[in-house]
Amino acid sequence: MTDYAGADYARDAAAVQEATDRLLTAVAALDDASLARPSELPGWTRGHVLAHLARNADAMVNLLTWARTGEETPMYPDAETRDADIRRDAARPLAVHLDDLRTSAARFDAAVAALPPERLPYEVALRGGVREPAAGLPLRRLTEVELHHVDLGIGRTVADLPATFVESQLTVLTGTRFAGHPDIPPLRLATGPGEADVRHTGRPAAPGESPVTVTGSPAALLGWLTGRTDGAGLSCPDGPLPALPALG
Repeated sequence: MTDYAGADYARDAAAVQEATDRLLTAVAALDDASLARPSELPGWTRGHVLAHLARNADAMVNLLTWARTGEETPMYPDAETRDADIRRDAARPLAVHLDDLRTSAARFDAAVAALPPERLPYEVALRGGVREPAAGLPLRRLTEVELHHVDLGIGRTVADLPATFVESQLTVLTGTRFAGHPDIPPLRLATGPGEADVRHTGRPAAPGESPVTVTGSPAALLGWLTGRTDGAGLSCPDGPLPALPALG
């Protein structure tokens, strides 16, 4: 498959199924009371996170349908409806959440399978107006499932994320999401001793300005870049870790 910022349609679709199975197994071990407890995301309970994951699966189905048919089908009708649906569904019993997660995941899998290969380059619009080829949508969904599993705060951390996922996310963040970002200083992110293990991102360096070097494992870098950690396990010989804008 053609590579879009680290995406591979078939590989990422299979990874979504595996990540969803892990999520469902972990969530099935919870109870109704635990879903009402705070998640790692400010202002959201675990129920909010699960409701968002189910509705995001349907939003991705909308985009895959758009790519397949050419008929514009936005992710959500609007931001207010998206937020209202999450609030509405957050307090549901565990059994209802699990059923919704399973059935929405099945709809996503079916939509992935229904997209013809020749439609993979077709661009659709994500939230915020960002346009992306349909080939990247399974990786987008994988990001939601993997990172929000961590956000549930039920034992899974960024250190537990699959290495292939971590590498793909670092490619997306450093190569597209953070590249040239005016609020991010020039960064030199090192995961090993050689230059082959270095990624550059952030805004361009001003004349005479050196990039800030941050060193650590790929998982530690991903945790910091996505705001899932405070940078534990990273070293920055140039001073304190720079502040990063929150991911929208």
